[in-house]
Amino acid sequence: MAPTEILAEQLYENFCHWFSPKDCVLLTGKDKGRLRQSKLDAINKAGAHVVVGTHALFQQDVLFNKLGLIIVDEEHDSSLKQQEGLRYSARDLAVWRARRLGIPVVLGSATPSLESLYNAGQERYRHLLLPERTGAAQMPEFSIIDVRKQPLEQGLSRALLTRIQRHLEADGQVLLFLNRRGFAPTLICHECGWVAECRRCDARMTLHQRCAELRCHHCGSRRRVDAFCPACGSSELLGIGEGTERVEQALLEQFPNHPVLRVDRDTTRRKGQLEDALCDAQAGKARILLGTQMLAKGHHFPNVTLAAILDADQGLFSSDFRASERMAQLIIQVAGRAGRAHKPGEVIIQTHHPDHPLLRQLVEQGYPAFAEKTNNGGRRDRSTPARSHRNPADMARNRPQPPRSGREPRKRRRRRHSARTGHSSPAAVGGRP
Repeated sequence: MAPTEILAEQLYENFCHWFSPKDCVLLTGKDKGRLRQSKLDAINKAGAHVVVGTHALFQQDVLFNKLGLIIVDEEHDSSLKQQEGLRYSARDLAVWRARRLGIPVVLGSATPSLESLYNAGQERYRHLLLPERTGAAQMPEFSIIDVRKQPLEQGLSRALLTRIQRHLEADGQVLLFLNRRGFAPTLICHECGWVAECRRCDARMTLHQRCAELRCHHCGSRRRVDAFCPACGSSELLGIGEGTERVEQALLEQFPNHPVLRVDRDTTRRKGQLEDALCDAQAGKARILLGTQMLAKGHHFPNVTLAAILDADQGLFSSDFRASERMAQLIIQVAGRAGRAHKPGEVIIQTHHPDHPLLRQLVEQGYPAFAEKTNNGGRRDRSTPARSHRNPADMARNRPQPPRSGREPRKRRRRRHSARTGHSSPAAVGGRP
């Protein structure tokens, strides 16, 4: 099970290469009608041994008739959570299914979630480590650029531009990561300070200059860009901040002789656009890659020698208690795109807070040390659990409960079940990105 359809398709191709294509089936949300039924028949009747897909796999009971192993790739990814309709975590559901069926489950990730690492520390999971990268690839070198008091060209420091030029001259490929699409995240009036807000949900509208629209990334509302300020009538409306569209414009101006490929939701809305963009990136047709987390999730770009995080400060001071965890995971995932082949890789992080303790620990000691520090101190300081949500049943355990009569305690039942099946603990795998 993969978090996204594009990663599921890549996994399916790999399994077809390792095994016979007749033994493998790809099942995603795109499959409808007869195509979906033919794949289900291949699983149930033809005896396909490997089924690859997204969290929609758990909606098919036919898959669980002969199930012997569940593998969850990128188990930390938030895409594994169903946010519409019936809400659930596909990773947690996989663990629950495996326990009910008495089969092993493998949770794989180079940056495991804090709750999975916590469970491994409590010996609920077995922790299997893969300390080396595949092939002869070496881990990239990290460096932090302090952008305080430094001139920025649409979010790009002069030091970063120099590094980009150096890698391009060495026939390398460059990947720039900014988890903010659009041209500017805020449209403001220079005269009176009016800010464009969504009329449906009160979130701030994001400026998309190429299509001359204001879009709400929260509820999906959109409207044309105001020509004049609705509050004072001034025409001095300014876009504040940088998005991928704005950075793309700056890169085209700075490196006119090198093609730039932008990968985000705005450039991959049509069917096949994301697949074509990833193929161009892997083939090296675009020398500069720019994108959001769509570009950082598990893709293999053998020619990338420089990966840069343009704004690492987003996750350092957010009110979301998971912000620092997601920031660390994204940095490590982006860093994993550099130096995956025979060429050495380099990772650059731009920040206004180069001495932040969590950022320093992540760069100098790695993700395991960061996760241990956050689990032991960061969440406790914020009075939050080391789990994905606060379960009312967990809160109820702290209250005095009346004695049970005639029923075996739950922990004892689980121990008996584990001894009987031999497959009680999921295996959380942490590897090199």
